[in-house]
Amino acid sequence: MEKGVQDHKQEILNIIRSNVSPAAMTSRLEDFHENDLADVLPDLTVPERCKLYRIMDLDMLSDIFEYTDEAGAAEYLQEMDIKKAAAILSRMETDFLVDVLQKIDKGRRKLLIELMDDDVRHDIEVIASFDEDEIGSRMTTNCIIIRENLTVKQAMSSLIGQAAKNDNISTLFVVTEGQKFYGAIDLKDLIIARQDHSLEELIVTSYPYVYAEQEIDDCIEDLKDYSEDSIPVLDNDNRLLGVITSASIIDLVDDAMGEDYAMLAGLTAEEDLKEPLRESMKKRLPWLIVLLGLGMVVSSVVGMFEHVVTELPIIMCFQSLILDMAGNVGTQSLAVTIRVLMDESLTGKQKAELVVKEMKIGFCNGGLLGLLSFVCIGLYIYLFKGKSLLFAYAVSGCIGAALLLAMVISSAVGTCIPLFFKKVNIDPAVASGPLITTVNDLVAVVAYYGLSWIFLIQMLQLVG
Repeated sequence: MEKGVQDHKQEILNIIRSNVSPAAMTSRLEDFHENDLADVLPDLTVPERCKLYRIMDLDMLSDIFEYTDEAGAAEYLQEMDIKKAAAILSRMETDFLVDVLQKIDKGRRKLLIELMDDDVRHDIEVIASFDEDEIGSRMTTNCIIIRENLTVKQAMSSLIGQAAKNDNISTLFVVTEGQKFYGAIDLKDLIIARQDHSLEELIVTSYPYVYAEQEIDDCIEDLKDYSEDSIPVLDNDNRLLGVITSASIIDLVDDAMGEDYAMLAGLTAEEDLKEPLRESMKKRLPWLIVLLGLGMVVSSVVGMFEHVVTELPIIMCFQSLILDMAGNVGTQSLAVTIRVLMDESLTGKQKAELVVKEMKIGFCNGGLLGLLSFVCIGLYIYLFKGKSLLFAYAVSGCIGAALLLAMVISSAVGTCIPLFFKKVNIDPAVASGPLITTVNDLVAVVAYYGLSWIFLIQMLQLVG
């Protein structure tokens, strides 16, 4: 598959670098998808890209740029006349247009906006008025809007009139005279309806919608549940402002997954390959400072058991085993819990069942691994450390018990922390892997050295 993409790319490059006439070149390039054409832009020289800008029409250039990222589109727009750049921007989806403008320097951005139509400027102002974490910042005004009191014939005429400037025509959104959202009509239903009929029987009044000021994270689950091409976005008075397209929904889900992945790694946000060193440090340092503090607490707890290590130095050899297994189990429970929370709304009973289930898994796995550790570590101490059989299996028994206890508690911690964060309206992914691992290190240290002190020193009075 990758080879096919590379061959496709080379074919496009060969056409652009050929000596055919502009008309012939345009005709041949129109056979390719805009995404394929966008992929070759970084491989072209500035003069080669400028040749494309001259021969292609504005609509085609706009479509191609929408398949690049915002920074790339802004860079390419800098290479052309400002009037042409403004015309191309005006043809873009409004949400993408706003993002591209943010990547252009302030002076040129102001000139570009001044060259746009009043309607486009108004749309930019509306979308830019929302915070970047609100769903309104990701909507587009590219949609068909009709009145509720039209006939089928009148609605069809209105659709034809708006279709020239809007390509999201599979769903028509119906509003009242006060521009309040009333429902939606599927294009297919409109086409097959009798022309003299009222629209009322075609309108789906229970069509899903979101409010522009809703948090993106709160909307994602609702948006994913519907397979509609676009979802209307309303203001607080239920007036229709725009729509969220299926492509935007995919982008939102992808962004959310990227952020969650970053948080699981202990970052405050995603990083870009070309991101400045200072920005990368700012994203990583906050969690590292928190983890440093927790690490100091763990070290202090180990120091409290210094007398245990002094009397039984051999137990230090197996500390990392307990800590690693506790961290691994906690991270597994964390991943399962976050996945469940992303897909489902859990009741209190279901949350309790999830915690119990994870603890049962931790107990069963801990029991098996504890038994395996008891046998193998006891044999290792007896054969290679020159200790008595009683001593060897007393120590390995303590290790097995500590492993079981640490894995059960770590499973509970890995489940309860994201559930708690969800309860207090904090993104559960903030309960990052490094955080869970460090907390479970503390649990494992207390379990291991505590059992060693009680079982090996106080009860069996072992030394050495």
